[in-house]
This record gives sequence, C-alpha cells and structure tokens, in this order.
Amino acid sequence: MKHESNDYVIRVMNSPSEVNAGDWNALLSLQPEITPFMRHEYLAALHGSGSATPATGWTPRFILLERNGTLVGACALYLKTHSYGEYVFDQAWANAYGQHGLAYYPKAVVAVPFTPVPGTRLMARTAPDRAVLAKALIEWCEAEKLSSLHVLFSSVDDLLACEQAGMMLRHTVQFHWTNSDPAYVDFEGFLASLSQEKRKKIRQERRKVADAGVSFRWSQGQAITTEDWNFFYRCYERTYLEHGNAPYLSRDFFRRMASTMPENWLLFVAERQGQPIATSLIAISADYTGARCLNDLKTKEAIAYGRYWGALERVDCLHFEACYYQPLQWCIEHGYQRFEGGAQGEHKLARALLPVKSTSAHWLAHPSFADAVERFLEREGQGIGQYLDVLEQRSPFRHPAGT
Repeated sequence: MKHESNDYVIRVMNSPSEVNAGDWNALLSLQPEITPFMRHEYLAALHGSGSATPATGWTPRFILLERNGTLVGACALYLKTHSYGEYVFDQAWANAYGQHGLAYYPKAVVAVPFTPVPGTRLMARTAPDRAVLAKALIEWCEAEKLSSLHVLFSSVDDLLACEQAGMMLRHTVQFHWTNSDPAYVDFEGFLASLSQEKRKKIRQERRKVADAGVSFRWSQGQAITTEDWNFFYRCYERTYLEHGNAPYLSRDFFRRMASTMPENWLLFVAERQGQPIATSLIAISADYTGARCLNDLKTKEAIAYGRYWGALERVDCLHFEACYYQPLQWCIEHGYQRFEGGAQGEHKLARALLPVKSTSAHWLAHPSFADAVERFLEREGQGIGQYLDVLEQRSPFRHPAGT
C-alpha cells in the first residue's frame, strides 16, 4: 500500500522472520522510550517459541513504513481472537458488540504480547513519520474490516500521533519505584526515607523470610546457568498451574532469551538449606544492538522491570522479598534509577512503588460504539484521576519522593 501524498510505502509482514533484524533494532535505537521488549530478538522469540502465534490467538502483522527504500517507521501488530495477555481490559466492549449481533474479534492490537511495560510502540524516525504510521494503521484496519485498533502501553509521542489520527485515550495505573536524587547509598538509606510505619513493616517482612532460613543469590546474563533457567521455569509454570491456567510463555521462549538477549535478564534464586525453593526473573535495560548500548544512546537512566516469579514452597512474605526487596536492593547497589513493578497491585504502594499513569489508544470502526466508548472513557478517566489523588495521599515516604 502506498501513501501517495507523502510518497510512503506500507509493507505488511506476516512474521518477524520476514523483517530485517538490523533495520528494526536500528530504528528502535532512535526512539524516545526504549525497552528491551521491542527488540527484534524478543518479538521473534515470542513467535518462534510458539508463545505468540495464530495458534495462541496472536496472528502477527508487522507493519513497516518506508520512504525512498528506507525504513522510517514500524510496529508490531497482532490480530487477536481474544483479549488475554494484554492487561488493558476490553472484554465489556466485546460483550456489548456480541449482544448487538456484531463481531468484535478479530481486532488489531499494537503491543508486546504478555508485557504491560510502557514504551514506544510506533517506532519512527520523525514525528511526521509517526503520524503517517498511526493514520496508515487505521486505514489498514478499515480495509481489513476489523472492529478496532488498540495501541497499548504507549509512549507520549505515540499517544500524540494516535490522538491526531482520531484515536481515543484510555488510562490505567501502574506502580514504579524511583531512586532518589541524590541516589540512595544502600537499602537502609532507602528505608530511612520511608515513614516509620512502612519502614517497620518492611523490616518485619524481611525478617520473616530470613528467620525461615531463606537466603538469596542472583545471577545476570551469561552467568545464569541452564540449570537455573530450568528451575526458574519449573517455578514459573507451577505458579500458573496453581491458578488453573497454562503459562503464556514456553520453556523454549526463555531458552531463546538466554541465547539471544542474555544481558537483559537478572535472576534471583531463593534457597533454604542449600536447596532452591523460589525464583524471580527481572528484565533490565542493558540493551544492545551489536556493540552499542541502546540505553546509552538515548538516556543514562537504567531501568529494571519486574516480570516473573514462582515458588515450590510457601514461606510467609517470600513473594515480597523475591519480587520487590531483593530487586530494589540490587537496583540501589547497581545504580539503577527505576524499577517498574508491572500492572496493577495496590500492595506495591506500601513497598514504595508509587502510582503512575499509563495510557493506551483505541479506535473503533462502528460509529455508535465509538461514541459510547468515548463517553465511557471520559467517566473512567475521571475515576482514574481521583484514584491517583487518593493513592498520592497514601505515600509511604516521610516526605514526597524526590523532594
């Protein structure tokens, strides 16, 4: 498809293997909000491992925007036959469509499957390129007769382009920890910044784990052994199965991560009497294309992302220690500026992960439903704003963080 007024060409690829990895990652390196989850290697592993494929309800359509033979824009789009693994919930919209005899699925989702991490979704060399890409996505969805388009956990620049293209914005809340300025010297320095009540609670929770005879070790990158990866997956899979679900990600996906993106992974292993009993896997922004660090290209901010955890034994407060306190201690010791705790979870606030607004963009083809959703989003947005105000009043810090 060719955009005649600006001499753009849109190409639609059916698999990440059809996309040049070097070109994709080079474009990613130019973006304002880079995460390792938009790496070609990450997206290719999701597809190649069978985790995000048509068989699991994720049919890839990688959209490439070219001008004069040069890649100037791109995004990972998926045709979805359900709404699982997105973390922006639109099942009520799908039900409303069905009640009126309309098909909501398949729909188009621009996102990283199973990964509610904010960042660039519409990669582009310039703001005009991004605007063309956003408009072209809607035109493509119209041509394919899809019910809707959803750009999830988007960057500020993405949202501007989506709004200009006529999309509606939807807000949700995540919880992120930020290192202070000046940075905390150690974990005790961090605790000293909290209110007495929260400081006491965290110390009590950590003491329960230590008194249970549990200690931790961590490994990063190539130092994570195959045995450690196998044990992690055993814990990860068991946690999903205990909740009655199969895990989204296969063992082969993590095998590919260990092979193609080892520098982006940090593993904590909990041990008791010399035996591993639990793990948490953290992603970090030590992101490379070739010998160049993507993180250093755009910002000095180093970010860690809470991702997966699992346990074979039940120990009081072990989840908090493995998923929050150990990663936060590591971030402080290694100069990381932010730890993103993922979607939802007010319990994170008591552990000094503060609420932040995360935004997605939505387009619905049916005019009447689009009007109804727009009214709904206006009411929902007001509720999110009030919710944020309430959460901010419950700050765990002795003084507002960062002051």
